[in-house]
Amino acid sequence: MQKVNKNVVLAVLSLTSLVFLLFQLYYYKFYLSQKNGAVFSKARGSQSGQDSTRWHVVRKFLGLISSHNIPVYLIDPLILGLVDKDIEQIRSSSDGPSPECKYFCAPRDFTTFALLDKAWKHEVGLFRTAEKMGFQWLKVLNKDPRLDGMDDLSGTEIPLHYIFKLASHAIHLVVFYERSGNFLWHGPLRLKQHMDRKFVPFRKLHFGRYPGQLTFASQVYPDDASVDAVEFRKRAKSLLHLAALTLNNLGVKFWLSSGTCLGWYRQCNVIPYSKDVDLGIFIRDYKADIIPAFQKAGLPLKHKFGKVEDSLELSFQGDDDVKLDIFFFYEEDDYIWNGGTQAKSGKKFKYLFPKFTLCWTEFVGLKVHVPCETLQYVEANYGPDWKVPVKTWDWKNSPSNVQYNGVWPVDEWDEVIQIY
Repeated sequence: MQKVNKNVVLAVLSLTSLVFLLFQLYYYKFYLSQKNGAVFSKARGSQSGQDSTRWHVVRKFLGLISSHNIPVYLIDPLILGLVDKDIEQIRSSSDGPSPECKYFCAPRDFTTFALLDKAWKHEVGLFRTAEKMGFQWLKVLNKDPRLDGMDDLSGTEIPLHYIFKLASHAIHLVVFYERSGNFLWHGPLRLKQHMDRKFVPFRKLHFGRYPGQLTFASQVYPDDASVDAVEFRKRAKSLLHLAALTLNNLGVKFWLSSGTCLGWYRQCNVIPYSKDVDLGIFIRDYKADIIPAFQKAGLPLKHKFGKVEDSLELSFQGDDDVKLDIFFFYEEDDYIWNGGTQAKSGKKFKYLFPKFTLCWTEFVGLKVHVPCETLQYVEANYGPDWKVPVKTWDWKNSPSNVQYNGVWPVDEWDEVIQIY
């Protein structure tokens, strides 16, 4: 019988063990880590592979549409619900997953965005770029209801939905169209016979089972078309543009406040009977250059109430009795407040708001800040009935959050009550 070389046996066993070890590593990486990703991610404090995939797909899609200058809007009910419940988490945190992934990595098969039809030209280049980036895509067409009854055009099809799929996640892009009834409409998602019904789990889509519509605020709060209202809105918008330009040039962060914020939030427009434009600024951002800058821009100082240390408020005169009011906000441990002063009596008032952060929005053609927690901000100032227009407003008694705050000492009136 032939002797077995021990070195050969040892080498074979070592090689076998190495192969088995590599197999275990492969098995863990490509099977267990995906199957039990949530468990392992908790232990390590990192995101699972599935979570990373969802956020990766969303980021690639946003990069795709951004490269073609196509504006889209997040309408995903799940993500918007999470943001609404936990908006404080939007702010950056030093530890834990990024705020975006906290929401965009939520378990789901789709992320849903909206597209306004008039905002793009159905460019073929978009789909070519999408394919180069690894996306598979599907376009769903159907009849344009706006053309019903027109003999020559009835039956013309328009794009209603797009699906972009990458890896295990898909982007659902819903196309909205303006209708003559002053609302936005989206159509149902109906697959043609030749379409792949297994492309994505269509039954899980939030939009598409039925057609739907979004009503413009102008239907609930019709614009006052009187000459005076039209002229006021025109002057108020011009004044807001000038104020934004002036403060931006100074590097002073501001936001829409009081009636201007209410108009943006409630009816997407300037409230025609408000008679002024209201802005808020944190007192920490105050600069002594603010008054000279507005005066140089052609807006004389109408009054200055309070002082930097307490209840500062500035008012500038615009054209035709439209004034710009700037309220300075002071931060306490549990709340934020701005002050008010009655000139004839020296009485002080205080308006309390829950703590808030700032977000960007678009208003009358401007990119401006508003409180992220807008509903809480508006309710603090106008109460639970903020949806009901009130044309008679007493700044000392009407606000829900107003408090009497004492009286200015008479020997300070020359400093804290200045009227021009």
